[in-house]
Amino acid sequence: MKSTLPLHVTDIPCVLDHPEEPPRPTFLLLHGFGGSSFTWHRWTPSLSRRGRVVLVDMKGFGEAPKPDDGHYSPTDQAAYVTDLILQLDLRRLTIIGHSLGGGVTLLTALSLQDLGEERIERLVLIGAAAYLQRLPPFVGLSQRPRFSTLMIRLMGPARLIRFVLRTIVFDRKSITDDQVAAYSNPLRTPDGIRALLDAGRQIVPEGLEEMSRRYGELAMPTLLLWGRSDRVIPVSIARRLDEAIPNTRLEILEACGHIPPEEIPDRSLALLESFLDDTESIDRERP
Repeated sequence: MKSTLPLHVTDIPCVLDHPEEPPRPTFLLLHGFGGSSFTWHRWTPSLSRRGRVVLVDMKGFGEAPKPDDGHYSPTDQAAYVTDLILQLDLRRLTIIGHSLGGGVTLLTALSLQDLGEERIERLVLIGAAAYLQRLPPFVGLSQRPRFSTLMIRLMGPARLIRFVLRTIVFDRKSITDDQVAAYSNPLRTPDGIRALLDAGRQIVPEGLEEMSRRYGELAMPTLLLWGRSDRVIPVSIARRLDEAIPNTRLEILEACGHIPPEEIPDRSLALLESFLDDTESIDRERP
């Protein structure tokens, strides 16, 4: 079934699926602010051997639509993702969210719970936005859209993205030309710039403090994966989530910044796969 939502969806079937086998898990992956499905390109082959992989470019990012309608908050994004899950009838879900996508993951899980939909088996939160905190400069500049638009045009998208990446990774040598191209291409159009700034201005959802008090309602196994040197969403946020969510595993990655799947893909994937292996028996016990 094709989605009509303002998202760009790449649906990858499990490469090991067999008609006589029971359905395998589905992995739904949500990127961070200014990102896209490119974030997961080093993880996707391994995940597709475990189950179906659904990569989402959230509204306004990557190849997703960028309408000028003002609805770019995390709450809006979670509503679109919730509708996608219901439209595509996705089940046995592991939702993996990075940064802004981690916040959207939490809101989506609460939304499905409120609807009485028991579709999520596991959550994976990577450097996830979850509580009120100081905004990083590249997001804070969204509050000055005219200045930010001029800066993007003067610097050029590729130069700007490379500069931002250098401020959020641990090892600047890990930045690749493909990475810069993937994240800068959407900023080569006026709609791409406007959508990014709209999302930045709305990045703190209304009622965040009230919503964050509900994280303890999420009982599914949850992996918290954080770079020790994350300067965007610090490890203190991970520790708050570890205390709030009842069934968590906290993994802190040394010599890593804000983007573990791209900075240290093999080491971060190994921790993810260990978590999936350890919770697989739980999956089999569920109807």
